[in-house]
Amino acid sequence: MLSLKKRQRWRRPWGLRVPGVAALLACAAACALAERAPACRAAVLSPYFGTKSRYEDVAKSAPGPAPELGSCAPLQLVAVVRHGTRYPTAKQVGRLRALHGLLLRAGPPGPGLASALARWPLAYEDWMDGQLVDKGSQDMRQLATRLATRFPTLLGRAGQASVRLITSSKPRCVDSAAAFARGLWEQLHPERPAPDPADMEWGPPRVNDKLMRFFDHCEKFLVEVEKNDSALYHVEAFKNGPEMQKIIKKVAAILQVPASDLNADLIQVAFFSCSFDLAIRDIQSPWCDVFDTEDAKVLEYLNDLKQYWKRGHGYAINSRSSCTLFNDIFRHLDEAVEQRQKSQPVSSPAIFHFGHAETLLPLLSLMGYFKDKEPLTAYNYKEQTHRQFRSGHIVPYASNLIFVLYHCERAETPARQYQVQLLLNERPLPFVHSPETVTAYQDLKDHYRDILQSCRADQECAMPSINITSDEL
Repeated sequence: MLSLKKRQRWRRPWGLRVPGVAALLACAAACALAERAPACRAAVLSPYFGTKSRYEDVAKSAPGPAPELGSCAPLQLVAVVRHGTRYPTAKQVGRLRALHGLLLRAGPPGPGLASALARWPLAYEDWMDGQLVDKGSQDMRQLATRLATRFPTLLGRAGQASVRLITSSKPRCVDSAAAFARGLWEQLHPERPAPDPADMEWGPPRVNDKLMRFFDHCEKFLVEVEKNDSALYHVEAFKNGPEMQKIIKKVAAILQVPASDLNADLIQVAFFSCSFDLAIRDIQSPWCDVFDTEDAKVLEYLNDLKQYWKRGHGYAINSRSSCTLFNDIFRHLDEAVEQRQKSQPVSSPAIFHFGHAETLLPLLSLMGYFKDKEPLTAYNYKEQTHRQFRSGHIVPYASNLIFVLYHCERAETPARQYQVQLLLNERPLPFVHSPETVTAYQDLKDHYRDILQSCRADQECAMPSINITSDEL
């Protein structure tokens, strides 16, 4: 049993080591022994797949039961969860089709990789358009099972009717919430088949786009970032920079096509084809053999640049637009504390929000996480080798940020009666204001006082009015 004075300090949960020579030799041996071995080149590249990363490649092993914190017991759990593994979007499918068409137009290739790529069937169609795949449903069911095992007092039979599910309107999120509900049901009622989510104790997931897709409802973000071509200047500059141009020339030689027929977008979707086939179909695409680790690092940085400038610390409005969700989380926590102080049962012991990488990244940025000393730019790729902001290690498919509120019967002071722990992808996350992984709830609120008191989405997202006087007409 752990006391509050002996809390476990943080170990970076998203730091993945790149496989070395021994790992590469092991992969080669495995490939020689197994006809179907997705753990070979794809596994070497997988730490660099960015937001297309598999959850299991980031959260390497399932965590055990939550340690007891002295006399503290879990009081409430509030989670923000990214949807599970999905199909490519229609836009990505279009680029995959263009790439395949380019290979076919190049004529009959000679033996080798180009021939294998030309013969490799295009497995994705427009109608799939980002929908949840079977693997994505499995991601959610397994997450539900692990959390129910870890927090039985909150997600056991006693609290099941009070579970709340909130989701983005996107089908992949609605379906993720439904799959999570089924996983929870199966854990609680192993002897009974899962009914339709609408017939479960907690009812169907409730759609709330203002909460889960706040970026679509923030005029300032839409004008200054989403619809502003210059906002992604560093992304476009990096696409045309020496690192990407080197990869374009290399891939053109492999595909036996002119370099002028390729661009950074086609190269990136070719790299993503490797990740899609691994995550969705559990096979290794020949597209994986086009790229080496150094290529993968460059392509990861290209993806991270986009996430940084569009969803992360690049512009203040990226994170400030998530005020509504941030304040809503603390509203639930405050309500649980108030109800416990009045000796009332907590009305919502478990609240799950299902959204997107674009939901989680702004929220984590608002909280001050993964902020490097220098911004990511098109011109400091080498200097950012050890950056904190690596989107694939933060928000893979099925990623999750969980606030766990504890009540401590024998706390040293009344202020420490309520404690909070943060979990990122089920691993303890240290606080921005402290290296510890458990803190007093009041201390956490004090640290975020400015956001809680002054960050209001209607004010943050309003475009400044322009006053035109008669002298200016």
